[in-house]
Amino acid sequence: MPTTPVVTVIGGGMAGCEAAWQLAKRGVRVRLYEMRPVKRTPVHKTDALAEMVCSNSLRSDSLDNAVGLLHEEMRRLDSLFLSSADNNRVPAGKALAVDRNRFAREITKRLATVNEVEIVREEFTEIPEGPCIIATGPLTSEALSQKIRELTGSEHLYFYDAISPIVLADTIDTNKTFAASRYDKGGADYINCPFTREEFDRFYTELMGAETHELPDFERKLFFEGCLPIEEIGRRGPETLLYGPMKPVGLTDPRISERPHAVAQLRQDDIAADHYSLVGFQTRLKWGPQEKVLRLIPGLEKAEFVRLGTVHRNTYINAPRLLSETLQTRARGDLYFAGQIAGTEGYVESAGGGLLAGIYCGMALLDGGINPVPRTTALGSLAFYISHARALNYQP
Repeated sequence: MPTTPVVTVIGGGMAGCEAAWQLAKRGVRVRLYEMRPVKRTPVHKTDALAEMVCSNSLRSDSLDNAVGLLHEEMRRLDSLFLSSADNNRVPAGKALAVDRNRFAREITKRLATVNEVEIVREEFTEIPEGPCIIATGPLTSEALSQKIRELTGSEHLYFYDAISPIVLADTIDTNKTFAASRYDKGGADYINCPFTREEFDRFYTELMGAETHELPDFERKLFFEGCLPIEEIGRRGPETLLYGPMKPVGLTDPRISERPHAVAQLRQDDIAADHYSLVGFQTRLKWGPQEKVLRLIPGLEKAEFVRLGTVHRNTYINAPRLLSETLQTRARGDLYFAGQIAGTEGYVESAGGGLLAGIYCGMALLDGGINPVPRTTALGSLAFYISHARALNYQP
């Protein structure tokens, strides 16, 4: 009986780790490449696999929500990503949020103990012969990006993404805040910073006048709509904030027994509950002006910011033009793309793409063919969308 070849998985993020796990479960040997710590990225802070660099939220865990359905389908398929998330859950109402450091450490440890997985810490600069899953994410190195451009015959598409600030919990003035979840769903899992109309107006004025890291005019249109910087939302008018990340609906300030004019929410970022992230406050403000603006949030006047918000460029391929529904490249059946580089924006969606790529690659090697999951499932619809969306102006 011929030996199954080793699969090369490039990228140790959510998609790459999940793909490696699914292949190893099926007895397929994997060589997983991660360039950190040999080569750093602008946003990663550790050497752990599956490091979360943006929010620590995996969004709704309810089955009446599309993301919640993805969670459940992935749990039933023994997802490394979901089981590690469940093991490192922090309070977040009906959402699934995790302690980002414990989560990444668990995934790193579990993969390191799997006999079928070899983790290689070096930059991968070529697209190899033989079965390969490219899951290098939005921060793919320039050397590999060039090889992908040569393979696909086209330039990458890209957009700009932003990161929210993180606050040290014991520096929050709790005399000015209250703990609650919106509509009292779940526990009192969020710290809410309520604004009066006057406080909000002052905050908005300072936000709109604060200095940002500028981008060329044509590139300012390339922010991901699901993760817009708060100042970009604010440019659409104050009401956009009041109906968006600062909406007060479903919350009552117990000090006045009324709904505030606006609210900034903080979500627990780790199991120890000593770090909280500002929900929806991703930003590209320069650090000095950023601190000044954030200190106008009631309760954060003297807060210590563990991390300030930043912006970075994310790249992805034109998946409808290049990929089939099974995440194989149309030009080469043993080459797969998965995760954010394929345009599945979000931790859950990226891990889901990695899960499918791992399963499909395993099927091709072990069974000689691929039977894709039904399009009526959340996972199947995701793969169908990225491979059948309109190629012109394709967006994640």
